[in-house]
Amino acid sequence: MKNKLVLQQDTSLEDAIKLLDQNGNGFLPVVDVDDTLIGIITDGDLRRAILNRKFDVNSVINKKPVTFSYLTPHIVVKQQLRKLHRRHMPLVDEAGKLKEVVVLDDFEVESKPNWVVVMAGGLGRRLGELTRDTPKPMLKVGGKPILLGIVEHYKSQGFHKFIFCVNYKSHIIEEYFGDGRGFGVDIRYTKEQKKLGTAGALSLIDFDLEHPFFVVNGDVLAAIDFDDFLNYHLINKADATMCIKRYTYEVPYACIEFDGENNLVALKEKPKYNYHINTGMYVLNASIISQIPKGCFYDMPTLFDDLMYQNKRILKVFNTDEYWLDIGQPKDYLKANEDFKY
Repeated sequence: MKNKLVLQQDTSLEDAIKLLDQNGNGFLPVVDVDDTLIGIITDGDLRRAILNRKFDVNSVINKKPVTFSYLTPHIVVKQQLRKLHRRHMPLVDEAGKLKEVVVLDDFEVESKPNWVVVMAGGLGRRLGELTRDTPKPMLKVGGKPILLGIVEHYKSQGFHKFIFCVNYKSHIIEEYFGDGRGFGVDIRYTKEQKKLGTAGALSLIDFDLEHPFFVVNGDVLAAIDFDDFLNYHLINKADATMCIKRYTYEVPYACIEFDGENNLVALKEKPKYNYHINTGMYVLNASIISQIPKGCFYDMPTLFDDLMYQNKRILKVFNTDEYWLDIGQPKDYLKANEDFKY
């Protein structure tokens, strides 16, 4: 880390902006004169301060950042950064003094040959006015488009090859990302002329895929380790693997049980039920594409249903307990921005 802000009585917001700009990575640690970590300032913090017309440096500082001990191995810090969907981690000693800032970009990550197919053509009707002029994957969470967050998360783990399946207001996505070179990745596009569904769009890929590939919905925020996901698929010699997550639902009322003669048997106050849900993330073998009908609507659950009837197919589920959020409704979008303030 090139610069840190030493907070003193006369420190101004302009001082912070200059140092943040010099760092060039959108992150500035703030310390006192004894090097004790006070907090952090990010590009996102500055944007929010300007929008809220707050120009006092103290009001901009995030004074409750996530930190790790400076004795934590870097490989562990790297894993946690990926899980938290972040790029920077301040390391402090027992007294809270800043010792180091670990930046995820500093790690050498082996480039992998697997493609990541992102379903980015949804209309986002349930989000109402939010998607009137903007395709859902381009809505901003934490100050940047959801789709960019997906790309950055995969890229941080060595995946650099993307196929965007687009439809609604696709020009906005194409103009922003281009061929991906500006983001250090390779991006290609398939464009639906009509809605083909989350599996049907795969039939538009016009070149051969040589390795297992990811499919992910363009409105999903997740902090899973994609290396683990892919390795699980390979080790189990699966044809298709679905990422799932446990979901707990609490009934907001007392549930009554009674027998055939209407005798009260039990009363359960707000019971909880556990399910496993589809997260909208998959790993498929390249041979699966030949199973997908061309030119008609075909979604991923239907694909898995059809594959289950082919006895020779190996279908697996990969269970994750990491952060996951599907942005389907306005309340989900509000939660995402709350989760990704930093």
